[in-house]
Amino acid sequence: MTQDTDQRIFTERHRQELAHRRVLVLDGELNDDNGTHLMTQLLTLAADAPDETIALWIHSPGGSVPAMLAIRDILKSLPCAVSTVALGWAASAGQFLLSAGTPGLRYAMPHAKVLLHQGSGGIGGTAVDVELQAEDLRHTRDTTLRLIAEDTGQSPQRVYEDSLRDHWFTAQEALEYGFVDAIVTDFSQIAPPGLRRPTGLTSRLSFPEHTIDTEEQR
Repeated sequence: MTQDTDQRIFTERHRQELAHRRVLVLDGELNDDNGTHLMTQLLTLAADAPDETIALWIHSPGGSVPAMLAIRDILKSLPCAVSTVALGWAASAGQFLLSAGTPGLRYAMPHAKVLLHQGSGGIGGTAVDVELQAEDLRHTRDTTLRLIAEDTGQSPQRVYEDSLRDHWFTAQEALEYGFVDAIVTDFSQIAPPGLRRPTGLTSRLSFPEHTIDTEEQR
């Protein structure tokens, strides 16, 4: 798939405006910096209003495994529900966080794509170093696949087999697999209270035009 992994579709003004309405955005690659910022936002919003849902909108090729796991731990520990939405694509760590949302509140846009695969990492050094790093990679892989199985309702064996190669899912296939609970047909499904009035959305937010190249590379 030939998307620009560094391209972000929301400006800083949009992010701030959405955050005030309890909508957080992960667009572009997940790294330690934006991962830490996202964790801070989640904790702050949950502390401010522990009974109100937080939304996490995802358009991401994935990224940092430590950040991904840390964000999931926070999602699962919050007192409030967290709705997750795949906007254009939720790949790798993006898929992991999409399916980690509160059951019943995980969504995909009609033409979103979801990617399941095993993470990769470089290893090097002495023979002992390589052995230790390989063991750590296996442990991280097994942990990640086990958590995906928990979130989707699939067996760990099936998730393992399906992740051996890049496995792309359409929105409908993601629904059937258990990554999401519904496909968005109306904005009201995913809009926080402050954005449910069309006049509010039009007057306060002006989203840039953005297209997604979904041509897959072989």
